[in-house]
Amino acid sequence: MRGSLILSTASRPSPLPSPRLCPTDVGQGVSVLQTVEIRRSSGAQLNASTVLITGAARGIGLATAHWFYARGWRVALLDKDGPALARAMDQFSDAARVLALHHDVSQAAQVQDALARLEERFGRIDALINNAGVAVFKPILQTTFEDWLFVLATNLNGPFLCTQACAPLMQKTGGGSVVNIASISGLRASTLRVAYGTSKAALIHLTRQQATELGTVGIRVNCVAPGPVDTEMAKQVHTAAIRQDYHDVIPLGRYGTVEEIANAVGFLCSAEASYINGQVLAVDGGFDAAGVGLPTLRRDAAGDTG
Repeated sequence: MRGSLILSTASRPSPLPSPRLCPTDVGQGVSVLQTVEIRRSSGAQLNASTVLITGAARGIGLATAHWFYARGWRVALLDKDGPALARAMDQFSDAARVLALHHDVSQAAQVQDALARLEERFGRIDALINNAGVAVFKPILQTTFEDWLFVLATNLNGPFLCTQACAPLMQKTGGGSVVNIASISGLRASTLRVAYGTSKAALIHLTRQQATELGTVGIRVNCVAPGPVDTEMAKQVHTAAIRQDYHDVIPLGRYGTVEEIANAVGFLCSAEASYINGQVLAVDGGFDAAGVGLPTLRRDAAGDTG
């Protein structure tokens, strides 16, 4: 059917990770330096921070896995695409610090099983990256109820199920961080994405709901909304003409990279972001900020300032 497409993204280490700050650290007489010393005395491997990334076999998810792995974290990669997950695992040399979870985030029982395996292997979880996503790109009146349910099951139910499963385990070690991967399509409406855009807008609000309640137990929840990024999905969807259209309306004049998205995700999970909670970070080259700015006027302005 013309205009229709169904896609899925489910796309030297430091000796010690940076200490994670949470509300339970405040007022208990434990400094950051003391926290580091406690970790050293207990053994780095025992207390190494652990992250779970969904949709980790490719694209943004895999780049994010590399970001955490390079900084000494233990990384659990979850994806429903078994062969792609196996290929992704081959990219990590230290098998003791990585775990493959071949599960589907839209299935509650599978999420619970994944968390049980993670806890058995690593004993803790400090960060959750809800990245798994699917898309159906069709005109609105050609989008079926089955299409709608398919997209929301992964893009909205998945982050809800994973966070519900991870939060109790995070609480055992004093808190943690959750980052939901939404999209610029959750901030700006566009054509052919009634299910996808709506699911991402709902995920943005879910982020705020989670941040409001889980913040009280030391779990920060934030959201990254990528703009156009050079992923496999984008390469399948965006023709040369579409890519030029995006270049014309993005102030930075280019697509983002998966590594740039991973940098933002990693920052939100770091101690440097310890007071950031319930926020949406658009990593989009200025696409959302530009609104309906006309490319011709922007080019003229650039010429005047050059």
